[in-house]
Amino acid sequence: MADKQARNADTGAAVAVDDPAKVRNVVLVGPSGSGKTTLTEALLAASGTVPRAGSVVDGTTVCDHDPAAVRQQRSVGLSVAPVLHSGHKINLIDTPGYADFVGELRAGLRAADAALFVVCAAEGVDAATVAVWEECAAVGMPRAVVVSRLDHHRADAMAEIAACQSAFGAGVLPLYLPAGDGLVGLITQRYFDYSGGHPPKIGEPDPADLERMAEARNELIEGIIAESEDESLMDRYLAGEEIAEDTLISDLETAVARGSFHPVIPVCATSGIGLAEVLDGIVRAFPSPLEHKLPDVTTPDGGPHAAISADPAGPLAAEVVRTAVDSYVGRVSLVRVFSGTLRPERPVHVSGHGLAERGHEDHDADERVAHLYSPLGANLREVPYCVAGDLCALTKVGSAETGDTVSSPEEPLLMEPWAMPEPLLPVAVVAKTRSDEDTLARNLSRLVAGDPTLRLDRNAETSQLVLWCMGEAHADVVLSRLRAGGADVDTEPVKISLRSTFSKPAKGHGRHVKQSGGHGQFAVCDIEVEPLPRGGGFQFVDKVVGGSVPHQFIPSVEKGVRAQLQKGLADGHPVVDVKVTLVDGKAHSVDSSDAAFQTAGALALREAAASGHITMLEPLEEVAIRLPDEHLGTVLGDLSSRRGRVLGTEAGDGGRTVIKAEVPATELLRYLIDLRSMTSGTATFTRRHARFEPMPEGMAVH
Repeated sequence: MADKQARNADTGAAVAVDDPAKVRNVVLVGPSGSGKTTLTEALLAASGTVPRAGSVVDGTTVCDHDPAAVRQQRSVGLSVAPVLHSGHKINLIDTPGYADFVGELRAGLRAADAALFVVCAAEGVDAATVAVWEECAAVGMPRAVVVSRLDHHRADAMAEIAACQSAFGAGVLPLYLPAGDGLVGLITQRYFDYSGGHPPKIGEPDPADLERMAEARNELIEGIIAESEDESLMDRYLAGEEIAEDTLISDLETAVARGSFHPVIPVCATSGIGLAEVLDGIVRAFPSPLEHKLPDVTTPDGGPHAAISADPAGPLAAEVVRTAVDSYVGRVSLVRVFSGTLRPERPVHVSGHGLAERGHEDHDADERVAHLYSPLGANLREVPYCVAGDLCALTKVGSAETGDTVSSPEEPLLMEPWAMPEPLLPVAVVAKTRSDEDTLARNLSRLVAGDPTLRLDRNAETSQLVLWCMGEAHADVVLSRLRAGGADVDTEPVKISLRSTFSKPAKGHGRHVKQSGGHGQFAVCDIEVEPLPRGGGFQFVDKVVGGSVPHQFIPSVEKGVRAQLQKGLADGHPVVDVKVTLVDGKAHSVDSSDAAFQTAGALALREAAASGHITMLEPLEEVAIRLPDEHLGTVLGDLSSRRGRVLGTEAGDGGRTVIKAEVPATELLRYLIDLRSMTSGTATFTRRHARFEPMPEGMAVH
């Protein structure tokens, strides 16, 4: 890590841009191991941003600065790496490729105006990458494809390009193809020779290469012409006319920015092949923030507000896309400025609404921004301002959480937070010692503030602190961050909140009589308990005749019964779905009291339970599983083994099937991990509580 810090200190000074048209925000998307971080590192070195490229294996890359990322040798969080190319600032947003960190990917998509899909030349295209492609297509985000790791011993660039065309659909066509120690441009028919490294030498290609690439070139030109707004181009091309390069390139750039055409560029980060072409493509074909549709805004109370634009002179509207805690500078908030200009030494309004179910209570606060920084991985380089369309980092803005809106105190605004997946893996944590409890509480509040995919559940019934995570890798990172913050924590098996109920009618007699000098305590009551249908709740009926229990003490009996129901009986689980009828009792003119009849009511319920007619209830979850058809039989069989009841199947989008089922919550504790294993990570599921149902006899009760 010392080497890593030395490298960061050697980076160049940050540059603040004045014109949103000179900004490109590009998110790198792709599976874990596809080479996103290595490509980012190569682009940083090629642009002169860093003196030399770091290594994922050695833990010296700019983007993978988190200790967990260094240990696991894969990205675990979003990171920003700006580069300057042809007078433009390109914010490269490196995101994790592992499914557990999809929240970081979603944040990257929110901060970006275009996506660069990175796929390994030896691995094919996985279903998760296709899903993200479809997500980008749904909102019209421009996309391009980089086929990376051309130096892999199993690399087959042509096969990978074909796999991308099959997976991503129409409009995916290569601009360049590998040849020798470089690339041949299919439009320009020039050879970009990287035998001497970056930048390439441009020359004439081998005629044999042009011959084998002729079909790909014709397909590319036809694809570009099909996207052109000049309807005469296709007729001219089919008539044998040679279309000018400038016309083709102009139409290509327009189609890419529009999101209807997706160029493919082969790249080798270690040799530098394709780096210049990627940088040129980003600057020339990807849209600036001026061309990107911005999120809708309202006032913090939900009132209407005019649409914003990427105008540096407009009202300030920025969003916290990631929150991290640095051991030296404290909380660091990565911000995308959508409108206006963010300046240091100015007050801002921080507003967060809509994530209460994730543990983020609605909040509004005015804060002062002391400094602005341009982030380069973990390195923060101070800048004088940040205009609309650019990214920057704020420090020590204590109320800012991921998803919050930063605006002007004079004109406070609110952006609706982006959609986040539901965490589905519960992990119960416990502090090893009492002294660790306060540290654990502080660290948890910081982690939850920065990670909307992490949900904290303080379960009063089981007395457990449960972290709901996106998977085992996510849980591992969360635990390592807790321990790094000084909290010595262990994990323990997660307990499920159960219920109990009466299976048959029962009677109970409660007698509470004490005499110890002065006023004593006297209360007697007789009750009858009957089970109600599932979901029936609690009913209390008064059938006392003759005033054997004075009217003012009848609510006291009910209060005592309710308290005992909530506390539970011998098993300690709350009692539900019962009807309690008060039928008789006795009182004393002096010694009876509200407290005495509460105690008698509780005693009567406990005696009724002693009859043995108690049934344990477990929570039943309604699940919806979305999966490819080839895994349908395996998943259905597994649901049966989990005591699941399949309600039906229906056709989902993207050629997938959705299974609707009801499954006991006790069988879902590790279902996320098992489902990924059964389907090679291609299936997803959601869950929600349905109701409580009786547990099978003989099952262990926790």
